Amino acid sequence: MFDYAQAAVEGALAAGATYADARAMIVRRQGLSCLNQNLDSLDYDENAGVGVRALIGSSWGFYATPEPTEAAARAAGAQASAIANASALAAGDPLQLLDVPVVADHYETPYEEAPFDVVLSEKADLLIAATGIMQEVPGVALAEARMRFWDTEKYFVSSQGHRISQHLVESGGEMAATAIGESETQRRSYPQSFGQFETGGFEVIRRFDLAGNAGRVAEEAVALLTAPECPTGTLDLILESSQLALQIHESVGHATELDRILGWEAAFAGTSWLDLAQLGTLQFGSPRMNITADATLPGSLATFGYDDEGTPAQRVDIVKEGIWVGVLSGRDSAAIAGLAPGGMVRGDGYNRLPMVRMTNVGLLPGESSLDEMVSETKDGVYMATNRSWSIDDRRLNFQFGCEAGWEVKNGQLGRMVRNPTYTGISPEFWGSLDLLGGREETSYWGVPNCGKGQPMQSGHTGHPAAPARFRDVRVGVK
Repeated sequence: MFDYAQAAVEGALAAGATYADARAMIVRRQGLSCLNQNLDSLDYDENAGVGVRALIGSSWGFYATPEPTEAAARAAGAQASAIANASALAAGDPLQLLDVPVVADHYETPYEEAPFDVVLSEKADLLIAATGIMQEVPGVALAEARMRFWDTEKYFVSSQGHRISQHLVESGGEMAATAIGESETQRRSYPQSFGQFETGGFEVIRRFDLAGNAGRVAEEAVALLTAPECPTGTLDLILESSQLALQIHESVGHATELDRILGWEAAFAGTSWLDLAQLGTLQFGSPRMNITADATLPGSLATFGYDDEGTPAQRVDIVKEGIWVGVLSGRDSAAIAGLAPGGMVRGDGYNRLPMVRMTNVGLLPGESSLDEMVSETKDGVYMATNRSWSIDDRRLNFQFGCEAGWEVKNGQLGRMVRNPTYTGISPEFWGSLDLLGGREETSYWGVPNCGKGQPMQSGHTGHPAAPARFRDVRVGVK
């Protein structure tokens, strides 16, 4: 595979590129899903190919081939240069790439059980058992469970001399119970509504203990049918960590992607409200808000050795004590902004142009706990597990719905409420953060379906988060 990547780079340089890099990849994916004790889906696919970028003047060209031969790879490199050359006809300043260490290296995800070595019958039995337990709860109409796995080999070569191989193993899944009443349909999910995904093997699935949590999940779905509506008004809001992870993803992660800030990425889900002139001075949130993008966290979904430009995985401060101090960047966008490259450029497969993507963007732990937040809240709502979300194309105004909520009255967790929602404006909302859970309550939530780009790419992102309290938030918005 290194030979194919090298041939692609040589083909691009011979056709006039001033810089070129290529990724030869082999990707295996497997997915199983179960509905009401019936295995209703089993998917497996494997693909391989070479994608090559070529830089000429102000413009990138990209081309990919699924044909694993040196001749096809070399031709792909020439095509990438032809595209870059045509794009460079539009006037623009030459694009600069910041230097990163030129290395020959190998990185591999630590894992205990190779997921593709676990027999299908064992995987199916786990899903069938979990849905069976959920179905035993009266009122549950739909019981679903699923799991997915990725095994990715990457071989990266650049015209500067990089030669990097990586083997990434990712695993995860979820289950959900849906209860249908006379005028309500309610759903409870576990570990979260998008599923929980991590770097690691089948041991990730075993840790979930799907069967051990299935009864509780089903009972909560049924209880929501008759629960009172979420209160409406301005109240204190406590968020469970998986909901806070999505809040981070949508209102911080996407907002701090440098290609959005520069206006390069505007068509799919918009740009950003942030202005580079305010970097280092803008008050993004309260002093308790410390956000990092860290691609080195063991087990988190966006953990790797090197990004798709050969930049080493690293930790970058994004918000420090409430002040916006960093961005998600690549070698070209960071050069324009006068910043160091963050190692955040990745592509969804060999046939997609790499772009700025979130790594593990999350909150550093605080010193509080969920119990303390509840005990110190006089009038509020505790919300858990995302159900819906909406955010504007500048990542500024948002509204989220959760699967379940609980009233908090005079320091006590009270009755469950249904259809909980909250809304806010990013800097005002983050400015109201006053209590944040500690390390022992922090989870590394993984999102495998972050959409960006046209054609759309699905990015794998991670979001460390603990429970947190926000003061005076509008809740119960219809």
